[in-house]
Amino acid sequence: MTKRTGRSREALAPGSVGGAQSIRRAVRMLRILAAGQEHGVRLTDIVNEARLNRATVHRILRVLAEEGAVEQDAETRRYMIGEEVSLLGLARTARFPIKAVADPYLRHISEQAGDTVFLTIRSGFDSICVDRKIGSYPVKVLSIDVGARRPLGVGVGGLVLLSFLPEADAANIIEANRQRLAQHQLNAGKLTERMRSTRARGYAYTDAGVVRGTKAVAVPVFDAARNPVAAISIAAMSDRLAAGRVAGVVELLTEQAAIISRRMMAISRARHRAAR
Repeated sequence: MTKRTGRSREALAPGSVGGAQSIRRAVRMLRILAAGQEHGVRLTDIVNEARLNRATVHRILRVLAEEGAVEQDAETRRYMIGEEVSLLGLARTARFPIKAVADPYLRHISEQAGDTVFLTIRSGFDSICVDRKIGSYPVKVLSIDVGARRPLGVGVGGLVLLSFLPEADAANIIEANRQRLAQHQLNAGKLTERMRSTRARGYAYTDAGVVRGTKAVAVPVFDAARNPVAAISIAAMSDRLAAGRVAGVVELLTEQAAIISRRMMAISRARHRAAR
């Protein structure tokens, strides 16, 4: 983990940032930094991903740093999400009810399967891991952390979320993420083929997980309109997800995903009645 030595403001060029366009650019940069988690993101990578010139990125980062929304590691010079953003998020802990609803079912899966279970949701063009339960098997596969943000289609959770969207929506997302997907050795053709296989099976599967020597599988959690609102996945050592075991793991995941879907629909109906 990168040691954080405090926000560095001296390296940030002076200047003012204003207007709706700058706000959109700032939010875009925060999303880029969120993907870097504790590792942080280099200025060069922010410039490339944001598709802005270096001076503009510097000015926006300066303002965000002054507001505590961005921090810069004084040793590595990498930028990361600041403390203020995390504190602001605490004001809306009920914003993601699916995390609370899913909690006992994720625990059940991890207890039954013995492997690490992840809950992933969609945020715009990205997937975000919002929960993780560690199983009892001695070798833990902690492939991604809670808060990990990746382009939709990367990883089995993101692949499930993308695959079960309407095709036009999925195509738009792939095009918008084209440059970022290339960084994960994915192009539109390869990803479209993976989506086709995922829809045909009803779940996503990979025999080459994020961590070397692991496999992963994921199923969708649907809302009342059959839109994917989350993905539940398991990552395990390769021998733990051998061909003979995958069907049983998928069945366990699918059963619990269906329960979560029903619980979320019931909550939605109850809120609708209360709002009348």
